[in-house]
Amino acid sequence: MFSVFRKTKELEGKIDEFLNVILEAALEFKQGMKYYLEGDFDEFEKRSEHVDQLEGRADRLRREIENKLYMEMLLPEARGDVLALLENSDDVLNIVADTIVEFSVEKPEFPPEINSHFMGLVDVSLEAVEEMVATVRAYFKDLTAVRDHVTKIMFFEKESDKIGERIKRFLFDKSDIDLSRKIHIRTFVTYLQTIADKAEDVGDRVSIYTIKRLM
Repeated sequence: MFSVFRKTKELEGKIDEFLNVILEAALEFKQGMKYYLEGDFDEFEKRSEHVDQLEGRADRLRREIENKLYMEMLLPEARGDVLALLENSDDVLNIVADTIVEFSVEKPEFPPEINSHFMGLVDVSLEAVEEMVATVRAYFKDLTAVRDHVTKIMFFEKESDKIGERIKRFLFDKSDIDLSRKIHIRTFVTYLQTIADKAEDVGDRVSIYTIKRLM
């Protein structure tokens, strides 16, 4: 982070902590969904509560970082980019947290035969978030690594689209599932695809900000 910030370890540490919280929430979400599909709802609820706590922690960290940015930025013209990057990353975490809450509230029932496909969708969508975190870290620490991480985000986002479409086609081809249930499940498939979509949006922003820093 030395090319962007003044010599302060505190701000660097806060940004690292913020990104760690997003990564931890993604991992908790994945594990929570595994418990959900296995029918272990007590463990699922514990993970859901933890994701909610992490979201609150990330919000507090983001505000602390934003307050310090005006004093610690070495390149004031990059301040707006950094602020937007933090806010957009936080938005992805908010979607993750909102999605697990919706599972807790609505409790969609998945046909057993799609459980493995749905877990695959969870995996690739949250892997997109993990690569998003790596991309943001690279923006601050190693610009040469940004492209590789963005490429991985794009791959996982495309995989989420493919798996999501496969699940939806399977559902709507089934004659023994009520239309209302199909629509309910489709909504949650879309939630997962949206997580990957938003992670890709952050990756696109980082790509643009990286080009600006290299000019």
